[in-house]
Amino acid sequence: MQTPRRQGRPPVLENAYERILDGAAVLFAQKGFDASSISEIATTVGMSKAAVFHYFPAKQDIYDAIIVRALRGLKDQVSDAVNNDNASLDRLRLFMTSHASYFEENFWSFVTMLIGYGGMATPTLKQEALALRDEYESLLREIIREGVKQEQIKDVDPVDASRAILSMLNWMARWFKPGGERSAAQVAEDYYSIIVGGLKRA
Repeated sequence: MQTPRRQGRPPVLENAYERILDGAAVLFAQKGFDASSISEIATTVGMSKAAVFHYFPAKQDIYDAIIVRALRGLKDQVSDAVNNDNASLDRLRLFMTSHASYFEENFWSFVTMLIGYGGMATPTLKQEALALRDEYESLLREIIREGVKQEQIKDVDPVDASRAILSMLNWMARWFKPGGERSAAQVAEDYYSIIVGGLKRA
């Protein structure tokens, strides 16, 4: 996707587009969309309001761009991790740990994406976000279906199973904070063990 640019003199700031998204993501995740202003975003990234408007016509465009960037990055990173000939259970573990790693590495953008997905308003970005979400969920369902076919996973509904897995992973945003004793990937490893082995002692 080509970086959108408005006409006029560009602000003198390296990687301005990405820095606006990064700074706004922190504000949106911490304060919410309505309580965050363009002025605050501009101050956070060391730019003028006019410079921010050079890249984004409105605050909503920033919000929607953060969501699309997070979904695209998540899909690309996890797809690369599971794109191999490993057995389905290995691919499932890689899916879960890669998802968690991306979440931790892009914490504020990921939280903004989870909170704001339902409130997207920019038509082209909303359509792109929907396509990315569907592709991502389809990847997980394909792993589960293949696991059933290989008889590594019992015969479950891939849709229900994928929703349960994604709910576990995404719910981490409610309590996980980067920099703690355990990484998000380590938590995902535990989730994987629970899903595959259950809680009942053999």
